Amino acid sequence: MTDLSSLYQDLILDHNRSPRNFRVMDQADRSAEGYNPTCGDQLTLWLKLDGDRIADASFQGNGCAVSRASASIMTGAIKGKTRAEALQMLDGFQELITGRRSGGDAGLPVKLTAFAGVAEHPSRVKCAGLAWHALRNALKD
Repeated sequence: MTDLSSLYQDLILDHNRSPRNFRVMDQADRSAEGYNPTCGDQLTLWLKLDGDRIADASFQGNGCAVSRASASIMTGAIKGKTRAEALQMLDGFQELITGRRSGGDAGLPVKLTAFAGVAEHPSRVKCAGLAWHALRNALKD
């Protein structure tokens, strides 16, 4: 395993063990459920909007390390972003985890590029993308 792969694995394990933004948001403007019937991962995503900006994001749920870490890093990455910026990040992330773009080419925050290896494990793509699909649903008008 390369040093970079080890670092990325450590980042995912850290966010799984101590997920950030893992809480119910009572004053949320929007929420969405996510469920992966293949493996049983499930989550609820909450967003607080300030106009067109995501002022706060949180989640709760149960799932594998990849699913929890993805939701944890995503909720931190989208805070302060406009809806359009968050959706652009979502598209880049989907391209990254499906192997259509490399980490540097996806225009994503560095922490999200830790999921580039998911493309080599197709059964994990749905795990990594679960929170992102919930984000898309939460941002719909």
